[in-house]
Amino acid sequence: MPIALSTVLTVLVNIGTKLLFAAVVFVVGVLLIRLVLKLWGRSKAYERIDPEMRSFLDSFIKIALYVVLIVTIVPILGIEIASIITVLATAGAAIGLALQGSLSNLAGGIMLVFLKPFHIGDFIEAAGQSGTVREITIFYTVLTTGDNKRVMIPNGSLMGSAIVNASAEELRRVDLTFTVAYGTDPDQVNALLLEAAEADERVRQDPSPFARLTAQNDSSLGFTLRVWVESGKYWDVYHDLLHDVHNRMIAANIEIPFPQLDVHLDK
Repeated sequence: MPIALSTVLTVLVNIGTKLLFAAVVFVVGVLLIRLVLKLWGRSKAYERIDPEMRSFLDSFIKIALYVVLIVTIVPILGIEIASIITVLATAGAAIGLALQGSLSNLAGGIMLVFLKPFHIGDFIEAAGQSGTVREITIFYTVLTTGDNKRVMIPNGSLMGSAIVNASAEELRRVDLTFTVAYGTDPDQVNALLLEAAEADERVRQDPSPFARLTAQNDSSLGFTLRVWVESGKYWDVYHDLLHDVHNRMIAANIEIPFPQLDVHLDK
């Protein structure tokens, strides 16, 4: 009986020692990882990397370092790496199916970093979402919407959809549509629209603004105004031109129609 008790105690001490040592290694490893990531973020090489590549590399390096830490701790606990590899190889098919989505996102992240369909700070529309790109990680791309919501899109879904980049070009065209009542002089409306475009200093005169009668609706004439502006000023010019043209039409006594129906009664 004493022999059995001493054996149990010995086993418990060995296990406790291994667990304690593994815990110490884990804590020290986590601190070292944080230090390495901090030094990496302050290095000159890091500053020369593209912003979208930085977040991707940060995620990749962090995951790689934690994998190394786990591989270091496993032997301390008395578990043989070879046996773990054997188990993983046996369950490879199941693991592959389970990680299929993650591997797709990883491949998508790599393609995003190298193909560069957009950059940090660009406004994009993709996978049914729209917003400003804030971060490209190893598995997800992070957007901030116009109402300041954080959206995380899987990289696999992002690469599998059409990507509309509203910030890729220096200039962007503002298209506005206005309706006036039948009987209004089209030349007067065209002149009014062009005056509003020329009055706004943010509107480029080359390419020149475009204003034309473009539709004859059931109860109105449709006019289109197209102007070119810097991409970052798109929405400001869009809303300001709407407001300015509306005021100019009222001042010029141009009737702005609304849907209506004439009913004729036959006695």
